[in-house]
Amino acid sequence: MRAIGVGVLTRRVLTRRVLTSCVMAGATLFGATGLAVADSPSPSSSTGSDASAGAEGPTEAGTSFRTATAIKPGQRATASASTGDYLYWVVPVDQGQRATVTAKVALPKAAARHGSATWQLDVYDGLRRRQACRYGAQTKAAAQDADSVELSCALRTVRGWAEPWANDPLPGSYYVRLTVVDLPQADLGLPVHAEVRTDTAEAGGAQAVDGSLAAPLVPGAGAATPQADATAQDNATPQDEETATDEASASPDQPTAAAGPDGGWSSGWWSDRWVWTAVGGLLAALAGIGGYTLTRGSGRPSRVPPGA
Repeated sequence: MRAIGVGVLTRRVLTRRVLTSCVMAGATLFGATGLAVADSPSPSSSTGSDASAGAEGPTEAGTSFRTATAIKPGQRATASASTGDYLYWVVPVDQGQRATVTAKVALPKAAARHGSATWQLDVYDGLRRRQACRYGAQTKAAAQDADSVELSCALRTVRGWAEPWANDPLPGSYYVRLTVVDLPQADLGLPVHAEVRTDTAEAGGAQAVDGSLAAPLVPGAGAATPQADATAQDNATPQDEETATDEASASPDQPTAAAGPDGGWSSGWWSDRWVWTAVGGLLAALAGIGGYTLTRGSGRPSRVPPGA
């Protein structure tokens, strides 16, 4: 009986040690994961340097997709325009990110206006598909005596891959358009001042998908490489150069593309789901060892047959 009691006590001690090891290993791995995420923020997320660069953002806006002004996430872009103008900016958004676009329009003095005006903020992806907002005041009416109007649009999480029929947001250039959609005719042309900012945040591995695009949706991504262009230019005849010049002047330019994130576009194969999967597998293995140690028995039968 004493031997059996010692065996049970030994199993309890071993089980307690295994469970303690499981808890300590899990805490260590979770802490390491948190530190890794904290030490490596998203290339496109708004950091302190981006916030300081926001004051030095662009001071003008384009009037179409092709002339959109390129900005970076976290930058505050400004523009002075006339009421009724279409204002365009373009910003890069990578997969796994949630972008929130905010805009503020300083309106003319109330004495110069003849009624209320409705302003609208639209966001389009690299394929010029209008993206829906998860929340935010995308359209807002400003009273005649209002000094300004503020708009916002929180986009869905950008996916790395989607079905051809889906309208999911994909990584690439995103175009921001700001304009007035309803106002008295007499107020057209009044001066306004607009401010636009796009902030991005990582959605985490829960939003990751098993797939990625071959290239982000950036206008002109399929154009010839600089080396090919240089070779073609060296081998071109004067007649070819004249024809190319005429075609360039006759055809519109490529739409403005936003510069990629500071750290480059995501490759699509990595997400923090790999870390959580590894942590879960290790904890499951340790728990299995602990369960086996607890239930394997003392190694000898509990009853000794008579005459044994």
